[in-house]
Amino acid sequence: MSLNPVRAFVLIIFGIIANDSIAAPPSWAYGYKTAPTKTEIEKVPACPLNARPIDCAYPATVATDGDVKRQLPNSPFSFSRNEAYFDYGPADWYPGDHPVMPDIVAKGRQKDGVRACALCHYPNGQGKMENGGLAGLPAEYILQQLSNFKNGLRHSADPRKANVNEMARIAASLTDAEVQSAANYFSSMPWRPWVRVVESKLVPSVRVTTNGLYIPLAGLPWESIGTRIIEVPEQPERTEVMRDPRSGFIAYVPPGSIAKGKAMTSTGGGRTLPCSSCHGANLQGVGVIPGIAGRSATYIFRQLYDVQQGTRQSQIMAPIVARLSVEDMINITAYVASLKP
Repeated sequence: MSLNPVRAFVLIIFGIIANDSIAAPPSWAYGYKTAPTKTEIEKVPACPLNARPIDCAYPATVATDGDVKRQLPNSPFSFSRNEAYFDYGPADWYPGDHPVMPDIVAKGRQKDGVRACALCHYPNGQGKMENGGLAGLPAEYILQQLSNFKNGLRHSADPRKANVNEMARIAASLTDAEVQSAANYFSSMPWRPWVRVVESKLVPSVRVTTNGLYIPLAGLPWESIGTRIIEVPEQPERTEVMRDPRSGFIAYVPPGSIAKGKAMTSTGGGRTLPCSSCHGANLQGVGVIPGIAGRSATYIFRQLYDVQQGTRQSQIMAPIVARLSVEDMINITAYVASLKP
């Protein structure tokens, strides 16, 4: 592969190539069933810097039953799939579960193609496996991450991951007031139990939605888990079709990984530092350092991998993850996700 010096420098800075070899990320962690092509990995930036945020997203799929009204338990409302997924004011099934949303969270800014924060992260901030849960994160930490997205310091190791590309453009489009109001809003709510970690040799066969959500396929044989984490909704239809903000996830992890992860996070295993050194004794955060206990397993893994590859830059975390294998990161993730928030 021959690259001009400027492009090679950019790619190395983003952690995408080293010594002219291409590193393919673990596809299962990024919502894909196949590895990215060489051309896709080399695509930097993954979305033009002058693009509107919505232009970085995958085109919306049209559902044949998109206008059928549905209900969720204990909600006084009924919404159609189209209403649940409306980019600039998605359905809010349980307004009593959260404070009044700022406009940028509830509606976004349609004229500029900035979709509502609540669309991906839910009004209660719990989010889904293909994006991040924001509830309970320190406001200062959220502000820092938005700044990193805006300034090119946070990307995905898999450049196909459209919601990360979109997030970078959203962060660059927000006003200071919008950034502050969103950070204050999500940090005001506690993180609640959201993922059930299950050790298993077998996992359900899945299909993948356009945004990277794994949906189990009923009636098909289960397959070997291998060196993977497979995270699926507890109630697939309620998550996929209705965006149920009260229905969480199951993370299937390899047998023995929780115990191995506990040992690694407690001692460092000779390859890293104990996680409690920064995230506190119960991994629930200290000051501006976020809590990681009980959060999405695949999300945690992606962040460890992205930091290791240099696509998510962190002076603190980079040396901590530098010597970890993919299996190490799976084990750490399995244990951390299994903890009570």
